[in-house]
Order: sequence, then C-alpha cells, then structure tokens
Amino acid sequence: MNASLEKIFNELEKQRENIYHKIADLSSDQYSRSVNGKWSIGQILTHLMTSERLSLLYMKKKSLGIKNLNDSGSLESFKSFLLKISQRLPFRFSAPKFLIANTPAVLDKEDLQQKWVKSRQELKNFLEKIEDQNVRKKIYKHPVAGRLDAGQAMIFFCEHVRHHLPQIKRLL
Repeated sequence: MNASLEKIFNELEKQRENIYHKIADLSSDQYSRSVNGKWSIGQILTHLMTSERLSLLYMKKKSLGIKNLNDSGSLESFKSFLLKISQRLPFRFSAPKFLIANTPAVLDKEDLQQKWVKSRQELKNFLEKIEDQNVRKKIYKHPVAGRLDAGQAMIFFCEHVRHHLPQIKRLL
C-alpha cells in the first residue's frame, strides 16, 4: 500500500479500535439509548460504518476507469482542508439523503463490529491495489466537497469519526 494511504488507514483503524474499547462494557440498553431525540451510540456507529462502506463502493466503481480520471490538485487540497475544518467545528450537518436511505436499522454491537471490521478489511484491500501513480486520481465524491482522491477521502473518514466522538463521549 502507498505509504501515505497506509498511515491514514492505520489512524482510521486506531480510531475504530479505541471506540470499541470505550463501548465494550456497555449494555444493549446503554448502546441503543437515545437521549432527547438525538442519536444513540449504536446509531452513530452504524452511520459511520455505512458512510465508509458506501464510499468504498463508489471508489471501487470509479477505480475501474482510473486511468481516465483527473488528478487532484490545489483546488482539491483546499476543499479537503475546508472539509477537515468543517468536521472539527461543533456544527451539526444533515446526513445526505442517499446515506440515510441506505443506512440499516441500528445494528447490535457485535454485528456492527463484525461488519465494520469486514468493511475496513475491504477498504485496506482496495487501498493496497491503488498503484502509486494513481493515488492522486479523483475516485471519491463527497456530497459537498465534490471529487477528491483516495488520501483525501481517508482524511475525511478520520475527520468524520472525530466529528462524532464528542457525541459518543456525551452518551458514555
């Protein structure tokens, strides 16, 4: 795997493992409890996993014609930077309709963990197949920022998890 992609992927995996360490002892009720109509821990984690899974499916599809795609440049770097900043601000964003429509009901802790581990393994396998000359190809499409490369997608995934951590911490 490209070294820069590997570094970001490892960070992403650390985030997932840390979350599961924090919620390991939660009861089913604590895991699925919604407070004041806000998402439960289970809903947050199901959202994160689904977002990554759907993004991976899109990137796999786009990579079939990777040679025909444009490279990311300074505009995409700027958009990626703004996206990163947006995820660190305490604002709420509505999930894209496509994501909402394709998010399953809240998965129990064990089922979610198995599916997320499997999805991350698929992501790792996919990233390992991206040749160095194609790392900058715009294979990811963020609903607001538009087309980005695989590294920028991975940075967004990390920031997306980071964005939801305060919610998880409040619920814990």
